[in-house]
Amino acid sequence: MISKQDSKKKSASEAFVNSFGSYPVGYAIGIIVLPVSVGWIQQDPLVANIVITTIFASVSFTRTYFLRRLFVKLGWDDNFIKLGIKSFKTISKKIRS
Repeated sequence: MISKQDSKKKSASEAFVNSFGSYPVGYAIGIIVLPVSVGWIQQDPLVANIVITTIFASVSFTRTYFLRRLFVKLGWDDNFIKLGIKSFKTISKKIRS
């Protein structure tokens, strides 16, 4: 049985943030790792591939862990879209004031 603390909405919100948050992080890591490893890939493709994959997997694990802890700490149990709308309304009110 799924507890209220791990609802489907919360899981979907975390998955959404993790998926769309992975693109800029992966892109930045790619800009750093791939050009540095070009010569290495040609010399030893198996080991280079293992190391590059390990780097991406480690960054992914760290990002996922950080986001999960952030969701728990901030109590973001609500749907991410509802959270975005709520944040937008709060910012709009502050701008109007």
